[in-house]
Amino acid sequence: MYKVAIIGASGFTGAELLRLCAGHPNFEVAIATGETQAGSAVATLYPSLAAHYPDLTYSPVDLSAVDGCDIVFLGLPHGASQALVPELLSRVSHVVDLAADFRLRDATLYPTWYGQDHEVPALLDEAVYGLPELFRGGLLGARLVAVAGCYPTAASLALAPFLRAGAIETAGIVVDAASGVSGAGRSPKTSTTFCAVDEDYTAYGLAGHRHTPEIEQSVATLPDGSTVSGVSILFTPHLAPMNRGILANCYARSGAGYLDTDSALAILAECYANEPFVVVNERSPSTKTTLGSNAAHLTARVDPRTGLLVTICAIDNLVKGASGQAVQCANAVLGLDETTGLSAIGIYP
Repeated sequence: MYKVAIIGASGFTGAELLRLCAGHPNFEVAIATGETQAGSAVATLYPSLAAHYPDLTYSPVDLSAVDGCDIVFLGLPHGASQALVPELLSRVSHVVDLAADFRLRDATLYPTWYGQDHEVPALLDEAVYGLPELFRGGLLGARLVAVAGCYPTAASLALAPFLRAGAIETAGIVVDAASGVSGAGRSPKTSTTFCAVDEDYTAYGLAGHRHTPEIEQSVATLPDGSTVSGVSILFTPHLAPMNRGILANCYARSGAGYLDTDSALAILAECYANEPFVVVNERSPSTKTTLGSNAAHLTARVDPRTGLLVTICAIDNLVKGASGQAVQCANAVLGLDETTGLSAIGIYP
């Protein structure tokens, strides 16, 4: 049994980590921190977790408390992990960070896209990007994993097979994606109240969302670590009136060789043939089919009139887009079967 600490366990991704760890046969949650909820019972904030955590209480962050733990999950806001990770790495064997603090390899991108310099840029080279279907190679035994973002996960799974196959042009790629409201976090915001979101559909982060460089980096990186040059992506996220889910519609122009729908589906199917959490089918993916699961559902079409490829991916933003992927990465780090404690079966209706 591996002892687990979750730092930042009171947010939605933290609660999802607690839920998934409760069903994991090899994980025991020893510590769950939540600065704003310190002293409160987990079961009070999230009654859905009461059956498994009747006595667990949120504690304030105390890094010495993780001594003796095997792995630490960080579910903190972007920018907060950098101050903690160096000391955590001296106390535990493995750190899995769900924020963006260690996802970008180029430290100079952080001031532009996240508004601040990176505090520990030397660790960027050590961090392994946590998207196992595309970057499994470096995960076994990794000390630091930077779990892929929710939008980047959906976009990368949809686009990377075609970049790797040389089937699409590298410039002018468009990612048009929508997320459920839980992606904005648990803290109340005027833009995410029921009255603001209900019966509305809104684009945000126009021509400058911070996930853009992560998506470009992810889809341009090959399994051996080399990169495809000239990849440029226009990413536009949308807020949809639903609790959970991401649907990413990705558009690209066919490369030199003619790409049709059959060959596009074949590229996806070949890339993910042995992936237990990826479903490739002619069906148009739906966020509802992935609800509560670690699955990604994919399809593709090529419009013969315009020559454009559309490749679509649906995921649950809190599972495959965050906490489920973190558990999948942790399994890979520890040498466990990646499916341990996770399901590819969605909840319906």
